[in-house]
Amino acid sequence: MNEVELDDILKGCIARKRKDQERLFNLYSEEMFGVCLYYSKDYTEAEDTLHEGFMKVFQKIGQYKHKGSLPGWIRRVMINTALEKFRKHHQLYALGDDFENYDDINSDNIISDLSAQDLIKLVRELSPQYRIVFNLYAIEGYSHKEIGQMLGISDGTSKSNLARARYILQNKVKKYFYTSSSIKDVK
Repeated sequence: MNEVELDDILKGCIARKRKDQERLFNLYSEEMFGVCLYYSKDYTEAEDTLHEGFMKVFQKIGQYKHKGSLPGWIRRVMINTALEKFRKHHQLYALGDDFENYDDINSDNIISDLSAQDLIKLVRELSPQYRIVFNLYAIEGYSHKEIGQMLGISDGTSKSNLARARYILQNKVKKYFYTSSSIKDVK
């Protein structure tokens, strides 16, 4: 799609034309569903977040300033929608110092044997509190200060929840690897 066509779609969305809203949704819904999945416990919740997010996109499309990419702006709306849903239902608490200075165990060989789908599945098994912080830090690239501001928590709480998420994920990866290796050995 060229820039003129996209600009026409944006103008139509600002004018609340359903056909243009549908076109914008069809252009970006698949990519944004993937973003919503990172922050959701299951497909149904991700679909709800996607639809709520696009409703906000259509309401706020006039605020898009053409600075940065449109998909980046829509992604940000989706993340904010997921975070709003999260904040309604969950609170984050700081963990003890034992996880603040947690050192990563070298698991490169184990992780290289995992498919992306398997790794995403393991991340989605994290509790919502750990999953949100992990995704914001590891996938979106936000700093602990930014995460703290988004979630209304301290930098230390963000750090401790990330450390705990990493610890849990490493154990899940090891368990996955051990289980798959045992299955392969039996065959």
